[in-house]
Amino acid sequence: MANHKSALKRIRANETKRLRNRYQHKTTRTYIRKLRDTTDPEAAREVYKTVSSMLDRLAKKNVIHKNKANNQKSKLAKFVKSLSAA
Repeated sequence: MANHKSALKRIRANETKRLRNRYQHKTTRTYIRKLRDTTDPEAAREVYKTVSSMLDRLAKKNVIHKNKANNQKSKLAKFVKSLSAA
């Protein structure tokens, strides 16, 4: 266990951040599933905007790698475009 006050505070702060990151990451994955299940092009475009923003935020905070965020956004954009074409 930590011996310094600042170390104890850092432990508390890290736990808070870990839980927040976990919540945001899980929420983003849920939205991605929701987008994949969508068949309506208009609804898909709206959800895609939200998901894209969420992925960018996760990448900015280094919760996920920026390339992973970009790859997911690319695949989802392709999916949304295929809904519009069909």
